[in-house]
Amino acid sequence: MDNIANKELLAFIEQATAGDKEALETVILSVQDLVFNLSLRMLGTFPDAEDASQDILLKIITHLSLFKQESSFSTWVFRIAINHLKNYKKHMFAKLPLSFEFYGDDIVNGNVDDVPDLTQDVEKSILAEELKLSCTNVMLQCLDADSRCIFILGTMFKVDSRIAGDILGISPEAYRQRLSRVRKKVAEFLLEYCGEYGKGSCRCNHRVNYAIQNHRISPDRLDFTSARPIEITAEVKEAMEEIDGYSQQFAFCQTYQSPERTKQLIRDFLNGPAFSIVADA
Repeated sequence: MDNIANKELLAFIEQATAGDKEALETVILSVQDLVFNLSLRMLGTFPDAEDASQDILLKIITHLSLFKQESSFSTWVFRIAINHLKNYKKHMFAKLPLSFEFYGDDIVNGNVDDVPDLTQDVEKSILAEELKLSCTNVMLQCLDADSRCIFILGTMFKVDSRIAGDILGISPEAYRQRLSRVRKKVAEFLLEYCGEYGKGSCRCNHRVNYAIQNHRISPDRLDFTSARPIEITAEVKEAMEEIDGYSQQFAFCQTYQSPERTKQLIRDFLNGPAFSIVADA
């Protein structure tokens, strides 16, 4: 969340619900990176995350008057976003579900040596970094939606178990237990197969052309390496209790600035006729 003090943010929310367009834009801009990064990890690709983020941000705009300050604003946003994303069926991996077994088999048996050079004069080290970031993100699609939510909240956002349990409708104890199990599952997969974050034989630099051939990355669209990493600030990133020893394996869980396209869509919406309909609702 952008660096807005809680009291100041609540004041902006009150102004926004009273019809102040600039205050509403400030409120939405304060959570757009949170929403985008949650969408990216839940759905796996930048295009799908952009589409879902736009839907969620518009939902926040149209439901802002329902925020009653019974929780922090970020918790309220998380709840809206997660409910939307868990039921989101328009993304690529809803049609092409993955499993750790499939992913592991592809790493071991994928025919990577007979693929021609497809790098299109893009430096191979850049493409390897794109693949590393994309691969670990896509790997999360091997988890079911509930487990993915738990992993993302606990590992990426480091949300306190009381808050995460409240968001997901489970007890803090159940959340901690499930988080520990899913983190162990992901860590064991990385340890077995990944040469970047574990002891496996898979090396991104060796699989670049294979990944291009299978449309996993594209030299024409380097989403991850062109996105600027950011830090989600303290209100969102709570100091969660350390429940296992896997933190070092999850260095890939960095956050990104939401694309300019998403920001522009929100600005266009706020400046268009649709905003008047919402404001008068």
